[in-house]
Amino acid sequence: MADYANEEQRMDQIDRQILRTLQSEGRITNQDLAEKVGLSPSPCLRRLRNLETTGAIKSYSADVDPVAYGLPIVAFVNVRLEHHNGDAVQHFERKIALFDEVLECFMLTGGTDYFLKVMVSGLGAYEDFIRNKLHSIGGVGSIDSSFVYGVVKKTSVFPML
Repeated sequence: MADYANEEQRMDQIDRQILRTLQSEGRITNQDLAEKVGLSPSPCLRRLRNLETTGAIKSYSADVDPVAYGLPIVAFVNVRLEHHNGDAVQHFERKIALFDEVLECFMLTGGTDYFLKVMVSGLGAYEDFIRNKLHSIGGVGSIDSSFVYGVVKKTSVFPML
């Protein structure tokens, strides 16, 4: 299986057009996708299958309204570990991966070790997450939370190259 991350030169502009179109219109038919990217349906479908096979397309999903789902509270949490040895880092990352409230976890350079996107049903649920889950990991030196009170821009469509 090819890996586009290591063979960037293999992806051309048509592949990128296919990906950008799918990012904004995930349920588009192959016929409509082919028209948008200027291909006939058969070559378009071959390219799409290749993008799936090589891992350039990781999965398909729906963009769900968190409030309608029952998760109106979004917090961004900066976490700094007390120790940065391999065991402490691996332990933290294994535990964080188990928490459904954590939608994304990024490792950072600078003063913060991890940046978490957390979604919960309310402030009580957030307190429970911090006290009973995040603190229970151990080795956490500091936690700094910021709550979202509005969204200015949200997209999953990559910029054009």
